[in-house]
Amino acid sequence: SHSPCPLWSNKEVNRSLDVQDIQKIMADFVKSGHGEWEDPVVKTRCRILWRRPEQLASDVYDWAEANGMVNRVCTLYELHSGEDINGMSFEGADEELLRRAIGILEEQGKCRLFQGETSSEDGIKFF
Repeated sequence: SHSPCPLWSNKEVNRSLDVQDIQKIMADFVKSGHGEWEDPVVKTRCRILWRRPEQLASDVYDWAEANGMVNRVCTLYELHSGEDINGMSFEGADEELLRRAIGILEEQGKCRLFQGETSSEDGIKFF
Protein backbone atom coordinates (compact mmCIF):
# COMPACT_ATOMS: atom_id res chain seq x y z
CA SER A 1 0.00 0.00 0.00
CA HIS A 2 1.12 3.58 -0.54
CA SER A 3 0.98 6.50 1.84
CA PRO A 4 -1.27 9.35 0.74
CA CYS A 5 0.60 12.28 -0.76
CA PRO A 6 -0.85 15.77 -0.18
CA LEU A 7 -0.30 16.52 -3.86
CA TRP A 8 -2.87 13.90 -4.87
CA SER A 9 -5.48 14.37 -2.16
CA ASN A 10 -7.75 17.07 -0.79
CA LYS A 11 -8.88 16.36 2.78
CA GLU A 12 -11.35 19.28 2.75
CA VAL A 13 -13.52 17.55 0.14
CA ASN A 14 -12.38 14.03 1.06
CA ARG A 15 -11.13 13.23 -2.45
CA SER A 16 -7.93 11.78 -3.81
CA LEU A 17 -6.61 10.35 -7.05
CA ASP A 18 -6.15 6.62 -7.33
CA VAL A 19 -2.83 5.05 -8.30
CA GLN A 20 -3.81 4.55 -11.95
CA ASP A 21 -4.70 8.22 -12.41
CA ILE A 22 -1.47 9.31 -10.72
CA GLN A 23 0.51 7.01 -13.04
CA LYS A 24 -1.28 8.51 -16.08
CA ILE A 25 -0.29 12.02 -14.99
CA MET A 26 3.30 10.94 -14.37
CA ALA A 27 3.38 9.13 -17.74
CA ASP A 28 2.48 12.45 -19.40
CA PHE A 29 5.45 14.10 -17.65
CA VAL A 30 7.71 11.29 -18.86
CA LYS A 31 6.32 11.46 -22.41
CA SER A 32 6.96 15.23 -22.56
CA GLY A 33 10.55 14.77 -21.36
CA HIS A 34 9.80 16.52 -18.07
CA GLY A 35 9.77 13.34 -15.98
CA GLU A 36 11.68 10.10 -15.58
CA TRP A 37 10.63 6.92 -13.85
CA GLU A 38 13.10 6.17 -11.07
CA ASP A 39 11.72 2.62 -11.04
CA PRO A 40 10.62 2.03 -14.67
CA VAL A 41 9.32 -1.49 -14.05
CA VAL A 42 6.77 -0.75 -11.32
CA LYS A 43 6.40 3.01 -11.96
CA THR A 44 5.86 4.16 -8.38
CA ARG A 45 8.54 6.90 -8.24
CA CYS A 46 8.89 9.62 -10.85
CA ARG A 47 11.43 12.45 -10.91
CA ILE A 48 9.90 15.65 -12.25
CA LEU A 49 12.25 17.80 -14.35
CA TRP A 50 11.24 21.42 -14.66
CA ARG A 51 13.89 21.75 -17.39
CA ARG A 52 14.77 18.86 -19.69
CA PRO A 53 18.50 17.97 -19.72
CA GLU A 54 18.76 19.30 -23.30
CA GLN A 55 17.28 22.65 -22.24
CA LEU A 56 19.61 22.84 -19.26
CA ALA A 57 22.60 22.07 -21.51
CA SER A 58 21.60 24.90 -23.83
CA ASP A 59 21.15 27.28 -20.87
CA VAL A 60 24.58 26.36 -19.46
CA TYR A 61 26.29 26.95 -22.81
CA ASP A 62 24.45 30.24 -23.36
CA TRP A 63 25.70 31.32 -19.92
CA ALA A 64 29.26 30.24 -20.78
CA GLU A 65 29.21 32.26 -24.02
CA ALA A 66 27.62 35.34 -22.42
CA ASN A 67 30.09 35.33 -19.51
CA GLY A 68 33.33 34.81 -21.42
CA MET A 69 33.77 31.23 -20.22
CA VAL A 70 34.55 29.77 -23.66
CA ASN A 71 38.13 28.41 -23.57
CA ARG A 72 38.12 28.79 -19.78
CA VAL A 73 37.48 26.36 -16.94
CA CYS A 74 34.96 26.55 -14.13
CA THR A 75 34.09 24.00 -11.47
CA LEU A 76 30.87 22.08 -11.15
CA TYR A 77 30.37 23.90 -7.84
CA GLU A 78 30.62 27.27 -9.60
CA LEU A 79 28.00 26.14 -12.14
CA HIS A 80 25.73 24.94 -9.35
CA SER A 81 26.21 27.59 -6.67
CA GLY A 82 28.58 30.29 -7.91
CA GLU A 83 27.93 34.02 -7.63
CA ASP A 84 27.91 34.40 -11.44
CA ILE A 85 24.90 32.15 -11.94
CA ASN A 86 22.33 33.95 -9.77
CA GLY A 87 18.94 33.65 -11.42
CA MET A 88 20.08 31.18 -14.09
CA SER A 89 17.86 28.15 -14.75
CA PHE A 90 20.59 25.78 -13.55
CA GLU A 91 21.29 27.58 -10.25
CA GLY A 92 20.96 24.97 -7.50
CA ALA A 93 20.07 22.26 -10.02
CA ASP A 94 20.27 18.63 -8.99
CA GLU A 95 23.91 17.58 -9.48
CA GLU A 96 22.98 14.47 -11.46
CA LEU A 97 20.84 16.53 -13.84
CA LEU A 98 23.58 19.15 -14.20
CA ARG A 99 26.10 16.40 -15.00
CA ARG A 100 23.73 15.03 -17.66
CA ALA A 101 23.48 18.49 -19.21
CA ILE A 102 27.29 18.74 -19.23
CA GLY A 103 27.41 15.26 -20.82
CA ILE A 104 25.15 16.51 -23.61
CA LEU A 105 27.49 19.47 -24.19
CA GLU A 106 30.46 17.06 -24.25
CA GLU A 107 28.71 14.96 -26.91
CA GLN A 108 28.18 18.15 -28.92
CA GLY A 109 31.89 19.02 -28.58
CA LYS A 110 31.09 22.18 -26.60
CA CYS A 111 32.88 21.27 -23.37
CA ARG A 112 35.04 18.74 -21.58
CA LEU A 113 34.68 17.53 -18.00
CA PHE A 114 37.84 17.08 -15.92
CA GLN A 115 37.92 15.13 -12.64
CA GLY A 116 38.75 17.17 -9.55
CA GLU A 117 39.66 15.93 -6.08
CA THR A 118 35.96 15.91 -5.18
CA SER A 119 32.92 15.82 -7.44
CA SER A 120 32.12 19.49 -6.76
CA GLU A 121 35.69 20.36 -7.83
CA ASP A 122 35.26 18.67 -11.22
CA GLY A 123 36.20 21.20 -13.89
CA ILE A 124 34.37 22.02 -17.10
CA LYS A 125 36.21 23.63 -20.00
CA PHE A 126 33.93 25.17 -22.59
CA PHE A 127 34.83 25.30 -26.30
